[in-house]
Amino acid sequence: MAKSKGVVGIIGLGIMGGSFARNLVKSGWRVVGYDISPARRKELSQAGVKIADGIPELAAAVPVIITSLPKPEALAAVAHAIADAKLPKKIIAECSTFTIEDKEGAEAVLRKSGHTLLDCPVSGTGSQARTGDLVIYASGDTKAIARLKPMFAGYSRKTYDVGTFGNGSKMKYVANLLVAINNVATAEAMVLGMKAGLDPQVIFEMIQNGAGNSRVFELRAPMMVKNDYSSDVTMKCSIWQKDMDVIGGYAKKLRVSTPLFSATRPVYHAAIKAGHGEEDTAAVCAVLEAKAAVKRKAKRRR
Repeated sequence: MAKSKGVVGIIGLGIMGGSFARNLVKSGWRVVGYDISPARRKELSQAGVKIADGIPELAAAVPVIITSLPKPEALAAVAHAIADAKLPKKIIAECSTFTIEDKEGAEAVLRKSGHTLLDCPVSGTGSQARTGDLVIYASGDTKAIARLKPMFAGYSRKTYDVGTFGNGSKMKYVANLLVAINNVATAEAMVLGMKAGLDPQVIFEMIQNGAGNSRVFELRAPMMVKNDYSSDVTMKCSIWQKDMDVIGGYAKKLRVSTPLFSATRPVYHAAIKAGHGEEDTAAVCAVLEAKAAVKRKAKRRR
């Protein structure tokens, strides 16, 4: 049996955290996980993750913890649970997309108890997370980041040390602003082509080989071709709304005009209102199709 590379804890075993865990196990790490969902705990247990009884138990069993959480309230609760456990120093890599203020609050709580929190959001979708095709924007204590790089390599393809705590989140806001725009732009282009009578598969293949291609187009256009936004959800519209609010609030705070980003927000709102909240954000295509009265051929529907 191959020697373990080490042990790491993961709190939050959803689309992203679950993928982190699976890839770390595959790359030779022992993983201890926790999630409030019994179904997720069972699923990851079957993937080789040791499930802890709770956050204090997980923190006591590992030197390094990754958090991948849906809401800032969850981060605050986790920070207090680790701090209150009165354990030896831990390094916690926080990978969620929250406001910098939310992360700074958690950092202060953990620092008072002797722990180090790093701000380490990731760039990539759920499907990219499954294959380890992620980029980590790490910020905070440089020595701690350097120590975690071998572990980061277990679930990503590149890690950047972005500097001061919070810079990782700032970089994530910039990246996600582009994702928000590119996703709606992809849908807009697909709808224009379909309304013009072009086959959606042909549109995809030709754009993929032309100047208009992008990583977002390659990831989301295939869903638009199939008109299927629930079989392989990489980012739920409902969760993405939280990211949009964070980015919009930060841009407003800096007094930066974001006309293209702002123009996409009503489209995402409309997707949720139309019942696509639990589906992939590529479902904005369905919203624009309905608005353009596009009628697909039956063979393209699923």
